[in-house]
Amino acid sequence: MNMIDETSARETSATRGAYLTLREMILTGELRAGEKLKIDKLRAMLDLGASPIREALSLLTSDMLVERIDQRGFRAASASQANFQEILMLRSTLEDMALRQSIANATSEWEERLVLSHHRMNKAVAQGTAAFEAAHKAFHMALLDNSGSPMLLKYCGQLYDLNIRYRYLAASSEQYVSRDISSEHAEILEAALGHDADIAVDRLLTHYALTGEYLSPRLGNL
Repeated sequence: MNMIDETSARETSATRGAYLTLREMILTGELRAGEKLKIDKLRAMLDLGASPIREALSLLTSDMLVERIDQRGFRAASASQANFQEILMLRSTLEDMALRQSIANATSEWEERLVLSHHRMNKAVAQGTAAFEAAHKAFHMALLDNSGSPMLLKYCGQLYDLNIRYRYLAASSEQYVSRDISSEHAEILEAALGHDADIAVDRLLTHYALTGEYLSPRLGNL
C-alpha cells in the first residue's frame, strides 16, 4: 500500500470511528436533542481532526440523527411528540410489510437465524444495556431480513434507530418495567416460526403500540 492509500485508509477509519461514536452519543442522549454540535468541542472530545468529524456529521444527517443549521453548522436532531408518532406510524407500516414478506419467503435458514437471535437477546439481558440493545435490534431485524427487499430493510433499520432514541429520552417507569417484554418477544417468534403472518404482525404491532403508550406521556414536554 502506498502513502496515498495509507492516508486514505486512515481518514476513512477515522470518519467511521467518529460516525459510530457520535451516533451512539446521539441515540443514548449523551448529546442532547437539539444540541449544537461544535466541531472544536467534538475534536477535543474524540481526539480527532475536524475533517473526519465533519464528514461523520454529514453522514449522520442522512440518518436523520443530525440536522444542518447553517452552511457549516450542525446540531443533534430535535425531538418532539409529533416526530415520535410519525416514526411509530412509519415503522409499523413498513414492518408489517417486511414481516409478511419474510414469512412468505420462510426458509429453515431464516428460522434458525430467528431462534438464534432470540436466544442471544435473552442472554444479553444480564449483560447490560448496550449489549441488550444490540441484541434486541438484531432480533427485530432478523424478523424482517428474509423479506427480499434491501431498501425496505434499510428504512426499517433507520426507523428502529430513530425510535430507540426516544426510548433513551424517556425515563424508565414501573409501568414499563412491569411489562413482560420477554413473553411479547417469544409470542412474536412463535407466530413467525408458525408462518402465521396475521398473528405475527398483530403481535409485533401490539408490542410497538404498548411501547408507544408508555413513551408518549413522557415526551409531552419535548
